[in-house]
Amino acid sequence: MSACKRLLYIVKHRGIWPSIWRRNVTTWSPVGAAFNAKPHRRLELFEKNVGLFGVPELSSPAGFEVTTKRALKDTRELVDKVCSSPPGAVTVETFDQLSDGLCKVADLADFVKVAHPDPSFREAAEKTCIEIGTVVEKLNTNVDLCRSLKNLLDNKEVLAQLDPETRKVAELFMFDFAISGIHLDEKLRKEAVKLHVKLLDLNNEFLMGSHLPNRIAKSAIPEHIHCHFATEGSFIQIGGLHAESSNDLVREVAYRIFLYPNSDLMECLEELLKCRNKLAKLVGYESYAHRALQGTMAKTPGKYASSPELMPWDPPYFSGVLYNIEPSLYSPYFSLGSCMEGLNSLFTQLYGVSIMSEHPSAGEVWNDDVRKLAVVHETEGLLGYIYCDFFHRANKPHQDCHFTIRGGRQCQESGQYQLPLVVLMLSLPHPTKSAPTLLTPSMMENLFHEMGHAMHSMLGRTRYQHTTGQPCSSDILRVEPCATDFAEVPSILMEYFATDYRVVNQFARHYQTGQPLPQSMVARLCESKKVCGAADTQLQIFYSALDQMYHGKPQNRSTTDILKDMQQKFYGLPYTPNTAWQLRFSHLIGYGAKYYSYLMSRAVASMVWKQCFVQDPLNRDMGERYRREMLAHGGGKEPMLMVEGMLQRQPTIEDFVDALVTDLNPDFETFIMDSTS
Repeated sequence: MSACKRLLYIVKHRGIWPSIWRRNVTTWSPVGAAFNAKPHRRLELFEKNVGLFGVPELSSPAGFEVTTKRALKDTRELVDKVCSSPPGAVTVETFDQLSDGLCKVADLADFVKVAHPDPSFREAAEKTCIEIGTVVEKLNTNVDLCRSLKNLLDNKEVLAQLDPETRKVAELFMFDFAISGIHLDEKLRKEAVKLHVKLLDLNNEFLMGSHLPNRIAKSAIPEHIHCHFATEGSFIQIGGLHAESSNDLVREVAYRIFLYPNSDLMECLEELLKCRNKLAKLVGYESYAHRALQGTMAKTPGKYASSPELMPWDPPYFSGVLYNIEPSLYSPYFSLGSCMEGLNSLFTQLYGVSIMSEHPSAGEVWNDDVRKLAVVHETEGLLGYIYCDFFHRANKPHQDCHFTIRGGRQCQESGQYQLPLVVLMLSLPHPTKSAPTLLTPSMMENLFHEMGHAMHSMLGRTRYQHTTGQPCSSDILRVEPCATDFAEVPSILMEYFATDYRVVNQFARHYQTGQPLPQSMVARLCESKKVCGAADTQLQIFYSALDQMYHGKPQNRSTTDILKDMQQKFYGLPYTPNTAWQLRFSHLIGYGAKYYSYLMSRAVASMVWKQCFVQDPLNRDMGERYRREMLAHGGGKEPMLMVEGMLQRQPTIEDFVDALVTDLNPDFETFIMDSTS
């Protein structure tokens, strides 16, 4: 895209945002200004309501019923088409069109049901999720649909004419049929569908409940710490662990109350695990873990055979204290706008990509403070859109996450590429009259992490929606677009960029003076992560082992008893009585039996960083190689082959372990420098 065209694009699409804080040295770029100021409230009386995400029907909650009916009608027609067509590339293309049509409705609804501030929209979206989910589960055991795909895969002559990506997608669809129980007789297939539908409800119930705050009477905790928590009448609401608080009592109270057992949610989790095990056994697996790990790098489940003053709520705080990491000292340098400028600069240098702020159309977003970003490549043009739902609001989940609203695909019907749409959801404080939104170091790192997910979706250019960059929440036949082992690599790699001084120095400026963040403070920030790094790795191993135990053979004991046992074996800090951390373990839904993938992804990201970026984190050639070898393929290529292509060697198990261990090696120069100062 020429400079002239880019200028025209900006003038046409980018809104004008007020900048109410002036820097003495420099000014905000347009993308920085978009996030460092509250937007003017727009009068939309004479603008046409385009509907959520530009879907016209979704200008009201009733539109979900319309889009659902249309999607189901299209589904029936596509099923008839694929079952009556001779085997060939059109078989896979029609399967993918079928997947895309359902995902575009289900994934959007999955997001709206948890994030929209209007209860009527949330309820309508949840109804859509249930309807689409039920249909998907029936399709997963549709014998005629499976037969059409089997006819293709059994026809060696036709199969030889397919390109590698199309063959791979066909195999993925067939794999999904297999793990869904297509081989069972009709009675057992119906039983499998019932279990799947029941799991949809249980998954939703647990996921929603795991993010709800707990509350306690104000009189039950000391009055002098009430100010640290939200209040509701005569109750205190606690929606998180307050891990960065410097107040010991605040951390302890938050830990004990937030993790206090909820009997309804406990029953939900127990039933969810029983259903998963029953389903796995029904379709022929030893356990749910064996079923879930088919098609991953891990293949099969693993086998499992401090200071007394330190408590479970202490490590995140003390890792900062030991290196003098006081968040308030860093926050003035990490205004949200400057961090977005930093991301824009990084992506431009690595990939030739810019993120540009646009005004959304009337009705396109669900809250006034949602920002819309266009992702534009210097030669390829518009790659997709990112909706940034970054600010805290009532009834919004307190979690940082990425939602795929629409996956990218080459549309055979129109010949055009369907641009991806994603949402990044954070829970940041709003800007005030005197200051923009200021991020703590952990908030800044989380922002980089989630943007890594978004750029994976943007930079992928897969032919099929079924293998697009980041996982869709309701992909027909349920396969993740990229293997779970690999899904966190792009986001974890971004954490390395977020703590490298050569990157941070490009954007970390004091919001009032424009002074850069001193290099010594960045060095301390990096080293602070290593202080409790071994404990954090141990914690991730504990979580992974717990996840595997929950999804292995039934234990005939409570989930809390299993947690106590795993914590004693794999973690150095004691279990706290009357807590149930597993009820906040929302990853049991999206990463059930696969939580180990966080450690796997961290090892891969570490190897990629050290071999390809540590010498020059802004190297365009390496950025292009990373996109070409890893980001572009989505799930269309085996994860290990992507890693080998990037590293240009085949890593061993020892390499994976070494990557995790060497990340913990301290920088003694920084330690000595801090000691002498």
